[in-house]
Amino acid sequence: MENLKMHSPDLTQENIDRLAELFPNCVTESRDEKGSLKRAIDFDLLRQELANHIVEGPQERYRLDWPGKREALLTANAPIAKTLRPCREESVDFDTTKNLFIEGDNLDALKLLQENYLGKVKMIYIDPPYNTGNDFIYEDDFAENTEEFLKRSNQKDEEGNRLVPNTESNGRFHSDWLSMMYPRLKLARNLLRDDGVIFISIDDGEQANLKLMCDEIFGAENCLALLVWKKKYTGGKHTKGYVDLHEYVLVYAKTAQNLPEISVPRPDEEKDKFIEEDEFLKERGKFYIRPLKSNLALRRTLIYPVAAPDGSILETQWLVSKETLENLFAEKRVEFRQKRDGTYQLYRKYYEKDGNGEVKPPSLIDRFPNTEAKSELKEIFNVKEGRDNVFYTVKPLGLIKHLFKPFDDPEAITLDFFAGSGTTAHAVMELNANFGGSRRYIVVQITEPIENGEEYASIAEIAKERIRRAGKKIREENPITTTDLDIGFRVLKVDSSNMADIYYTPDAVNQDRLLWMSENIKEDRTPEDLLFQVLLDWGVDLSLPVAKVKIMNKDVFFVDGNALAACFDQDGGITEEFVKEIAKREPLRAVFRDAGFKDDSVKINVEQIFKSLSPHTEVKTI
Repeated sequence: MENLKMHSPDLTQENIDRLAELFPNCVTESRDEKGSLKRAIDFDLLRQELANHIVEGPQERYRLDWPGKREALLTANAPIAKTLRPCREESVDFDTTKNLFIEGDNLDALKLLQENYLGKVKMIYIDPPYNTGNDFIYEDDFAENTEEFLKRSNQKDEEGNRLVPNTESNGRFHSDWLSMMYPRLKLARNLLRDDGVIFISIDDGEQANLKLMCDEIFGAENCLALLVWKKKYTGGKHTKGYVDLHEYVLVYAKTAQNLPEISVPRPDEEKDKFIEEDEFLKERGKFYIRPLKSNLALRRTLIYPVAAPDGSILETQWLVSKETLENLFAEKRVEFRQKRDGTYQLYRKYYEKDGNGEVKPPSLIDRFPNTEAKSELKEIFNVKEGRDNVFYTVKPLGLIKHLFKPFDDPEAITLDFFAGSGTTAHAVMELNANFGGSRRYIVVQITEPIENGEEYASIAEIAKERIRRAGKKIREENPITTTDLDIGFRVLKVDSSNMADIYYTPDAVNQDRLLWMSENIKEDRTPEDLLFQVLLDWGVDLSLPVAKVKIMNKDVFFVDGNALAACFDQDGGITEEFVKEIAKREPLRAVFRDAGFKDDSVKINVEQIFKSLSPHTEVKTI
């Protein structure tokens, strides 16, 4: 029994609780003056979270550590000077779709999405490299301070990717993999809704390390399960020691206490068990029975006497406590049945309508073998053989839909930043087709080249083509119910910023260069490129519909009606009359290009015009 504390509240612990909400990775364990364990703050990690350079330390404590962890944390927090450039020719239904296909480095993509989708993603599924010694991982650039990082990020990567092989001979074999995963998972957590969930596929190689890392990033109390997926039924040529038949799926919530009770519809194969019916309790549906006698290991607290109908006493170990059994009797959920020898046995009754016909999902997934995934991919591409060498780790559609089912939301945004062949996007479209709703996906895939690729040069190309074909196939198979189904996707490609170097380092430009560098936007960028960087900068949903209209012979973009109005005209023809026409439409936001104004007086008067005609409009220039 605990004593009354008899003192005022411990504000230090309250402060720790507040910090834990913001930085769960900075919560650790330490001992108080009595030697008891207590929650504490890792001040070295907290300093790193608040610093724009690598912080030296640390002292020994309970946590997962590896060489490069501090650099990985710095990488997660450092800003980048990059953008997402729209690619209409590779998109499907660009102007109306709500789905996004982002091509490029997923660390860059996750950073660029922070403002637009902060706290908006319901479910994340990723199937990252398993670090088997044959995988390619991201070779992230680390910097000593955020200024250098920002400057470097605006330099175009001529190779188009930063993937390198991570062989077991690498002295930092595990450390490099952990450094790759750490910043990506930290950024992914920010995007989750308060009731959001993340699923991570992994195998035995890094499961233990990944579990510790996720405990740190998401909080151990938010671990919902370590699911075991039976991926095949026989061993293969790569089997060592035991026959390798399974992989894992780690499941974490953003905040577990915000989730409702986790349940799924009762599987069809279980429904055949319900064959009996209570005459006076028909509202519960049919039922089946199981003995309440326990054959498990001895637990003396579960051994107590129960009187049978004939007055005999049954004293054995039961499956439930005495208090629980009394409640089951009161609810008429148990009954005695006489055996052939005349003695009685006590049974518990399970009704088909208990829990609204739903059950807890098991932690073992013994369906959806990976052979299904390969067959699905071959069917989509209409090939009999091949592609096994490209997607030997592809996941089956059934597995993804099974994972999503307990947490499904018909309006959910789903994210997959290791998109591979696009299985997650395919699964989201099928869920919409089968159950209705308007679920949306954001998938990210780097331009990973395919060795000896013939028809498709990269995995990103295969993923885009799979989604195109899958959407068309779903429509063809369900012509009546999918007329409004969104099978499109808007392709956005990670690239260096639209803004020239002078924009980020104006102090480095000498007077002689100002004349030819007065334009702060790169020459090869289009007005639509600028529009999407504005959307990123303003934190506007990147899937909102975009319309381009002519006003006074100038192109004006309107995003989602009046969410944003943008004119990037640069011929110096933006007059006060033109600005008034925009202001009359009362957009929530308006943006103009500096070089577009007729003269300085027009630029100075813009804010006054909007204050007069549309005072709620936020106005900016680039």
